Amino acid sequence: MAGGVKTKATTQIVVIAKAPVPGAVKTRLTPPYSAREAAALAEAALRDTLSAVAAAPAARRVLALLGEPGPWLPEGYDVVAQRGDDLAARLAAAFADAWAALPVPVVLIGMDTPQVTPALLAEAGRLLGGHEVVVGPAADGGFWLLGQRRPDPALLAGLPMSRPDTGALLLERIRAAGVRAALLPELTDVDTAADARAVAARVPSSRFAATLAALGADVPA
Repeated sequence: MAGGVKTKATTQIVVIAKAPVPGAVKTRLTPPYSAREAAALAEAALRDTLSAVAAAPAARRVLALLGEPGPWLPEGYDVVAQRGDDLAARLAAAFADAWAALPVPVVLIGMDTPQVTPALLAEAGRLLGGHEVVVGPAADGGFWLLGQRRPDPALLAGLPMSRPDTGALLLERIRAAGVRAALLPELTDVDTAADARAVAARVPSSRFAATLAALGADVPA
């Protein structure tokens, strides 16, 4: 199996993302980067993420997209439009839509962790064999991955997003629901220039690191 991962493909993986359009993505990178440079970094992160998912075992691969597909989209993905008035609603809808199309466990990630590996995604799927929920905590207090054996809209409905306590609030809901949960290693979302440098240093052979190196010569550390 691709990437040396041997786990049986019993889950589907959903990537929730924005099309990498200048001015619409990674706005916290501007400054020091221009809108076009921030979009280039977003595209590189998205390409790395989609490549990792393509190399992980999955019964189905889905891109829940805000915007239009571009040449950065590889083959093998079902593309669905995001729906919902806020991020929590869009996440819940992505889970619901994936389950409606194929009722098997769902692992959902964003486009902000280009250091994700096929092995981590495979581990999420494996853990869903013995747990109802899997969470990948993010260094900023959020989460980079959420897996559910069967989607529960109550976990995400009205959940405050993009806050330092988002992940803690999600875990509180999971505990209140009384379901078995597992945690994956913490990763860093790329939101700021400092995040970008830290992530690129972790995966120096990635597209993301190469893009950052090409752009970053004149950006102060």
